[in-house]
Amino acid sequence: MAKRIQKLMIGRRLKVLRKSLGLTQAQLADQLDVSASYITLIEADQRPASANLLLRLAQVYDMNIGELAPEMDAQLASDFEAALKDPALELAALPRSEIEAALQASPQIAAAVVRLHGKLTEARMRDQAPDNPFTDRAKVEAIGEVSRPDERVRDWLYATDNYMDAVDRAAEQLAFDMALHREEPHLALTDRMSRHGIRVRILPAEVMGGALRRFDPHRKELMLSELLGQASRRFQIGVLIARLEYEALIEAQIDAAGFKDADTRSLARVSLANYFSAALQMPYARFLAACEQERYDVELISHRFGASYEQTAHRMATLQRPNARGIPFFFVRIDRAGNVSKRFSAGRFPFSRFGGTCPLWNIHSAFEAPERVHTQIIRMPEGASYFSIARTVMRAGGTHAAPAQRLAIGLGCDVSYAARLVYADRINLDRAEPTDIGLNCYLCERQNCGSRAQPPINRRLAINERERSLALFRFEGE
Repeated sequence: MAKRIQKLMIGRRLKVLRKSLGLTQAQLADQLDVSASYITLIEADQRPASANLLLRLAQVYDMNIGELAPEMDAQLASDFEAALKDPALELAALPRSEIEAALQASPQIAAAVVRLHGKLTEARMRDQAPDNPFTDRAKVEAIGEVSRPDERVRDWLYATDNYMDAVDRAAEQLAFDMALHREEPHLALTDRMSRHGIRVRILPAEVMGGALRRFDPHRKELMLSELLGQASRRFQIGVLIARLEYEALIEAQIDAAGFKDADTRSLARVSLANYFSAALQMPYARFLAACEQERYDVELISHRFGASYEQTAHRMATLQRPNARGIPFFFVRIDRAGNVSKRFSAGRFPFSRFGGTCPLWNIHSAFEAPERVHTQIIRMPEGASYFSIARTVMRAGGTHAAPAQRLAIGLGCDVSYAARLVYADRINLDRAEPTDIGLNCYLCERQNCGSRAQPPINRRLAINERERSLALFRFEGE
């Protein structure tokens, strides 16, 4: 039975795809096993694309559903909408249909507006004059919009669907050469270190101070804190292997990305070394096969590969190798206050650059029942629905005097992929009603939300002195 998915008008995108493949409507219909008249109607935007057609397109042409659906530009759409809501533009509230029309007509112009808005924000942040109309709170919130090294690296990973082919394949080959699927991984990794004349030492926490890993190239020692679990120790060894043996490969990737400033290059270097280490412990082909066989059971697969829950979930969000794709997941990590410390997406999930996440998303409720997986179907304002799982993890370290921090990990995908997940087995996907959420309170325009913490930035408050409603903030609608 076909699972429920938002029906979408994809006529223009389907026509572009067909022409790029050099196919007639009849030839495309034949390959997709549908009628030519159906393709004609879809390309004329007289019929929406069904779930079956979207899935068939993904299978036949090795692409993500998001590459055809309007959610393809979900991040651009959210950034564009946020830019248009900036009070400095003095725009009247625009209906969503008008914003979507602008995106569809000229996505490059929309991207230029987003870049211009980023430069405006940077200029604001530089202006520290006492008469600056930007309040202190607004300055703090706007920091997330400034084009910092972490944002540049995140945008780069987002543009690659969070998959780095050359790095991934190099790590997979090394895992095969080291026979990590047969040998005891920790012994094999420490033996690799010994080839470089490097000794791996596990040291007491008080000796390491606040560090979990420290490499001394002069003494040829990799020092790891006793607070690190076994999976984290292996991961840190893999990071050093990447830096020692694949420096040229990593630098080539950074050069190709066009990064010039030292801070961005340094952060990209760290990100690629971490990526390499995860790919070394969870080689692509073996890991993807395990994911498909076990239906993306994060707990089970983490045990199989000797990785942590967070490492395994993050690795699942990188499985976008051409002709061998996994489910295009998004991955997010937050703390109790809702601060986002990691966010990656292979599935075009729109993350906000500032302001946290929606409190109605069950990633927050994961803290109420630690170590248990929570499931939820969420729906964004533009209509796209996603299947989300959330669970808490403990950060490395932790003592009686300084307990480890508890974080929540969110992993999700377009709802059309949910039937492939073990977590959806007890959920009737045809009848389940999605939870409507927004990017965050500043950008969300859903009325009468009892969980709203801030009014939307481009709406005028509707103040009624004689009435108190469930929603803390009410505002004028479209």
